[in-house]
Amino acid sequence: QVQLVESGGGLVQAGDSVRLSCAASGPTSRFYDVGWFRQAPGKEREIVAAISWSGGSTYYADSVKGRFTISKDNAKNTVYLQMNSLKPEDTAVYYCAADFGKAGWPLTQSDQYDAWGQGTQVTVSS
Repeated sequence: QVQLVESGGGLVQAGDSVRLSCAASGPTSRFYDVGWFRQAPGKEREIVAAISWSGGSTYYADSVKGRFTISKDNAKNTVYLQMNSLKPEDTAVYYCAADFGKAGWPLTQSDQYDAWGQGTQVTVSS
């Protein structure tokens, strides 16, 4: 059974940087893509970034393009989200998710992903 565990969130100030980690355990050979999503209070869960597990192709939402970087270390079964120049509107619970092989790239909808972590809170103060 695949398990995803996020870490690295916290309270930061606007302009700061944070790196989130998503550690995967279980049959990661099933992974096709891994995505980072976020959900702010009262808002729907939205895609932030995604990465192809095998090829390394990346996707970013327009709101984070140029500020966030998604990367992976296959040897450690870990996906990272480096977040720079954080803004108060980046405040949310951040989730990582894995897809087990749906067609299409990028997968940007939460219901396209098969396994989810528990989330980590990122709060950006102004």
